[in-house]
Amino acid sequence: MSLMGAAAVQIRGRDDSVSVTELSLLTLPAFDAATPWRRFRAYRGQRHYSGSYWSATMESLVGYESRLELANLLGEDFDPSTVWILSQPFLVEGRDGSRKRRRVPDYLVERTGGRACVIDVKPAALLSDPKIAAALTWSGQLVESIGWDYVVLSEPEPVRLSNLKFLAGYRRAFQFAPVEVEAVRLSVQEPMTFGQACRVGAAQLAEPEYARGIVLHLLWAGRLTTDLSAPLASTAIVEPAW
Repeated sequence: MSLMGAAAVQIRGRDDSVSVTELSLLTLPAFDAATPWRRFRAYRGQRHYSGSYWSATMESLVGYESRLELANLLGEDFDPSTVWILSQPFLVEGRDGSRKRRRVPDYLVERTGGRACVIDVKPAALLSDPKIAAALTWSGQLVESIGWDYVVLSEPEPVRLSNLKFLAGYRRAFQFAPVEVEAVRLSVQEPMTFGQACRVGAAQLAEPEYARGIVLHLLWAGRLTTDLSAPLASTAIVEPAW
């Protein structure tokens, strides 16, 4: 295990000011007025695809610096335990043995119950690179030393990612009337196929396409569940989330 000295964390505020605190004193409320440490830029010849994603969890835009980050951000937004997300949350500096390191993690999320988790995203093919592995190990040790969780995410399972991309088109709750969402939810009281769920929902609203959209929204919101490791077809079984 690396020998770590004291580490300092820098957080950028909405007014572009920077606050500095010891890692050991870091708490989630320190990020109440935080913005991403780096700006998400786009320019000709850029090696990575960056941009902003409208998060249903945050009801606002969250940045990403690569398609791989976007894929994992989608998974975090879908995760019902995720209640808050900040990209590029802070710059941490400290000693790793005789070496000084500086790193900006990819995401900080708050889980249900107030649990904090720092996330780094790296392609699986790079995880065996000694330099990258050492930097991630250092980051993990620092984060876990204050009782927070630390995970490194790589490429999601392709079928699940494809399903999430599709369901994300129905993630915006403001597109659906709450009373109609509840009517469709109550119509699915036992396991049935996706096609059947759409039909019983349509019987409540007399609008088949709108009812189908609500069923897909309920799947995104976790109020209905299905096996996302298989393609989402009309024969897929959906059931209430008890």
